[in-house]
Amino acid sequence: MTIRTGRQYIDGLKRRPRDVWANGKRVDDVTTYPAFRRPVERIANLFDMQHDPAFQETLSYVVPESGERAGTSFLIPRCYNDLVRRRNGFRAWAESTFGLMGRSPDFLNCTLAAFADAADVFARGGRRYADNVLRYYEYARSNDLMLTHALIPPQNDRSKGTGAQADPFLHMGVVRETSGGPILRGARMLATLGPVADEVLVYNLPGLHPEESANAMVFALPVDTPGLRQICRPPYDRGDLDPADHPLASQFEECDSLLIFNDVLVPWERVFLYKDVALSNALYPDTNLRQYTGHQTSVRALVKLEFATGIAMEMARAVKTDVHLHVQEMLGECVNYVEIVKSCIARAEHEYETTPRGTVRPSFQPLMTLRTYVPRVYPRVIEILQTIGAGGLMMMPAAADFEGPVAADVEKYFQGAGVTAMERTRLYKLAWELAGDAFGSRQLQYERYFNGDPVRTTASNFLFYDKSACLELVSRALQLFGS
Repeated sequence: MTIRTGRQYIDGLKRRPRDVWANGKRVDDVTTYPAFRRPVERIANLFDMQHDPAFQETLSYVVPESGERAGTSFLIPRCYNDLVRRRNGFRAWAESTFGLMGRSPDFLNCTLAAFADAADVFARGGRRYADNVLRYYEYARSNDLMLTHALIPPQNDRSKGTGAQADPFLHMGVVRETSGGPILRGARMLATLGPVADEVLVYNLPGLHPEESANAMVFALPVDTPGLRQICRPPYDRGDLDPADHPLASQFEECDSLLIFNDVLVPWERVFLYKDVALSNALYPDTNLRQYTGHQTSVRALVKLEFATGIAMEMARAVKTDVHLHVQEMLGECVNYVEIVKSCIARAEHEYETTPRGTVRPSFQPLMTLRTYVPRVYPRVIEILQTIGAGGLMMMPAAADFEGPVAADVEKYFQGAGVTAMERTRLYKLAWELAGDAFGSRQLQYERYFNGDPVRTTASNFLFYDKSACLELVSRALQLFGS
């Protein structure tokens, strides 16, 4: 197989019914379910872009070993130009979704590329696990799969670790082993786009305790595997949102689900790490996963910040508040955020690291900086949107008002400074979807936490930082005191 079309993606979902529940009912067909239908179409469009002559060289490459085309996000880079090619591919998809789909397929493609590049790390647990990783990477690449992932246990008693919960299988773990593979029971979250994915990849963030070996697993499974259930949060769009009033929420919502493993069999060939707590905790840094995924998430975040900044600029222009110094200051602040993110991405690429295997990866520190920077500045940009929009964000007419008996009043009283009422209304509705309604609130919460615990992440920025340059300056200054 080679790069898929949108139609092939949708047909694949139809052929493989999965145990998905939303709003208290089982979803028989995720491709036609009102809350999922339009997001599925947006994802299908991403696959179709790979076949568009305008994007094909950006979004795909020819695999030397097979001669097949594969998504650029599967490419394991070997030079600076490969990093640029990957960045251009990330950007093309992010621009198609305005950066609003945080878990577009390229994200976990990057994870698999990182795992394959560092298969020797998995070999510490046994050569067969490294072989499994490489085979699965090639399988996912060849079949152009879309994956979801689930990294953390559900939030139950947070005062206790996984191994100390009242129910030993409240959090997903191994119940028993069979000749065919381990049997898993318990739950994991947060599977973004899980209901409309082909497969799920499960691994752990660092932090497992020695007694939690039953929870130390890395594996991949089709989402229609028997015993695997998904319970979705209530969708913000149940299929009843009018795109004329909600152009973002009606098309770019990412459904999130809780994964429940009801004695699920994981075939041994799909197991990449097994009951090895030390290796599970080392996996995140030692595979350099952070650099592979951080590259993609930074580019997507850049596009999203540019989008939000552009809306803020247009809102201010529409009512001529951009002539005021305090508004100009806020817009300049947004520009600073955009340019700092750009600079970190560029530095990460130019100061790339070379592995003993002859592959390259973006520099760690600039991307690590963005992992802590974006979750802080995106909420600030949203606050600026709210401030510039002020009461106007809450006082916009419905699309139907432009065609009803009050149309003349709407045209008169909702006009802006040199823009029609319709133009201003559409602009402010975009802003409200990002800064006010449920869709925007989820986007805000996502940006705060999609990189993990922001406190722990920022603390690790200190712990792993090369402090030598800073400390050497202090040492030199202390010498000024003399002996």
